[in-house]
Amino acid sequence: MSTSIISLIVVLGILIFVHEFGHFLLAKAMGVGVEKFSLGFGPRILGKKFGMTDYRISAIPLGGYVKMMGEAPDSEIDESMIHLSFSHKSVFKRIVIVLAGPAFNLLLSVVIFFGFFQVSGLPIMKAEVGTVQEGMPADKAGVKAGDQVISVDGVSVTNWEEMAELIGDKSGQRLKIELLRDNHIMSFDVTPKQVESKNIFGEKVDKFVIGITASGAFSVEQLNPIEALGEGVVQTWRIIELTVLSVGKIISGSLSVKTLGGPIMIAQLAGEHARAGITEFIFFIALLSVNLGILNLLPIPVLDGGHLVFFLIEAVSGRPVNLKMREMAQQVGIFVLILLMVFVFYNDISRVLFD
Repeated sequence: MSTSIISLIVVLGILIFVHEFGHFLLAKAMGVGVEKFSLGFGPRILGKKFGMTDYRISAIPLGGYVKMMGEAPDSEIDESMIHLSFSHKSVFKRIVIVLAGPAFNLLLSVVIFFGFFQVSGLPIMKAEVGTVQEGMPADKAGVKAGDQVISVDGVSVTNWEEMAELIGDKSGQRLKIELLRDNHIMSFDVTPKQVESKNIFGEKVDKFVIGITASGAFSVEQLNPIEALGEGVVQTWRIIELTVLSVGKIISGSLSVKTLGGPIMIAQLAGEHARAGITEFIFFIALLSVNLGILNLLPIPVLDGGHLVFFLIEAVSGRPVNLKMREMAQQVGIFVLILLMVFVFYNDISRVLFD
């Protein structure tokens, strides 16, 4: 339990700091005065004031905030300080400042993956057969465990993912597979079979397979800094796609809301990944960082996405959204977030008690 709690504090601390630092840095760059930089909500526990900014750690560690001068449109500001007011900056600058938080979360993921690939190289799962399912097309064709697949219908493959994609894309057509067995190249004609499977969301899908599993053997490709950065971007983009797809499926109802989790679930997962090793733990931080960045862009008032909606309306219409409408939207947004928090806590407690 102590590992989970400590891991939760570390994970949330890193993610919140990076997110709020994005807002803070771009606010400073755009000439906005920052009054408070807080990790956590509620009463101030400790901190230090430098210049006009109070850097603090607050009592409730489930978030954080950057309080900018003139952030509320109806703020009373001395004439001499208007040049530092957030509300008096151009709508473009306000959009950039709001986008900076989620952007820094995505950037953190890129940096984490870049560091891993630069130090450890890119792990590639070999297209090596581990097991052959009895009675399936590969078994009937004569494929054996230990065979190395080198091409599918004349297209060379260098890893398991490429091979599986080529087989699936053929939609059950007869194909020629070349294998390397005992330093000899062998060729087999195989017709993939359509089977019912489940995707990562637990949904039933039909796919074409030949009945083999991977051996789990990996090779490691060393990357230069440019290649490592490229792979960092690719891996982050894949998580973004998965996150957006998951949110879409939850909203549409095709993915159960029971999959949502809160602080207890994060603590459990953080503890498990921490115990599995530093690499697993860092990758978990990268995954959560992307999730935090994307979820903050949802068009819910009080989230960054909600503020962006107001600013985009202002950019199009040429005038700010009516203050009363903004206040009403903020209240609705707070209500929605409270309901969501209650629900994810309920999910967390149900998992602990009944799983």
